[in-house]
Amino acid sequence: MRVIASALPWGELEGRTVLVTGANGFLPAAMVEVLLTLAARKEGPRLSVIALARSRANAERRFGAYLDDPSLTIHVGDVTQPYDPAGPIDIIVHAASQASPLYYGADPVGTAAANVLGASLLLELARRKNTQRFLYFSSSEVYGTFGQQQAAIGETSFGSLDPATPRACYAESKRMGETLCVAYHQQYGVPALMARPFHTYGPGMRLDDGRVFADFVRDIVMRQNISLSSDGSAERAFCYLADAVEAFFTVLFKGDAGKAYNIGNSRAVISIRRLAETLTGLYPDRRLSARFQPPQHSYIPSSIGRSAPDTTRLEALGWRPRTTIEEGFTRTIDVYEDVFHAMLRGVA
Repeated sequence: MRVIASALPWGELEGRTVLVTGANGFLPAAMVEVLLTLAARKEGPRLSVIALARSRANAERRFGAYLDDPSLTIHVGDVTQPYDPAGPIDIIVHAASQASPLYYGADPVGTAAANVLGASLLLELARRKNTQRFLYFSSSEVYGTFGQQQAAIGETSFGSLDPATPRACYAESKRMGETLCVAYHQQYGVPALMARPFHTYGPGMRLDDGRVFADFVRDIVMRQNISLSSDGSAERAFCYLADAVEAFFTVLFKGDAGKAYNIGNSRAVISIRRLAETLTGLYPDRRLSARFQPPQHSYIPSSIGRSAPDTTRLEALGWRPRTTIEEGFTRTIDVYEDVFHAMLRGVA
């Protein structure tokens, strides 16, 4: 695995217990797999992973290859409820969150609760356990909307964010979660860090979660024309999964407590329409095209025209993105096509 081959101080995980919340999710599940792969290597660190998830069935499906691994313990629970596992917890990664815009309209209370109540309870757990590192999964949504669009958004640049809107349940709660991290660091010395992911894609993401790039991948796999629910002018930075996971571990190992770090590929900023055209162009023999179609689900659109990260702070820790949009999406689509055709063979 490419992440493991990176020059990170993996030896610091020796004898550590790592708690990962929202372990079934796209990004935290990838982190769990990296940790378990490390633990399985003969020369790797001996470590324990507690995967906290709301569904045991989903967790057993997601980590089916590791169910007999003594390094993995699956706990079923909700981060909005008190949680106090026995024994030491050396590292906490709080990634439990409803990150898809589909949930912002359908379950705004649950969306906010995991980011605020969950953060509060886990930071208190970190204080009691004397946890050595606490990584909070925030979001690029915390930056809000700028009057004059920023070329690249740094960690100290903030626009406006109206709290009295349905979509604010996510961005405002992520802001409050960050505030709690800083407060616990300031008052109790909890070594909390915040990661602000921009758009991240790759194998393992759900193709039905309503995010535009997941919809595009699904359309390509299904041999369908790509449907745009906007004019496609919005620009986003797309970061491949392996690059993002390496960035999360870089922040975890090398970041300064109390600080936030943008996680994204500043070299891969593209408009939604151009992304659609790029993906259809990867498979010219399929003769696919992009077309406009009004959305058919409860997706609440973003008002942000351009969202691109300034990753200077992250890159100062030694991280660099290594995957282009064409490379990353080709790998992603090929994986889903293999799965799709395997399912068809099973049905046949």
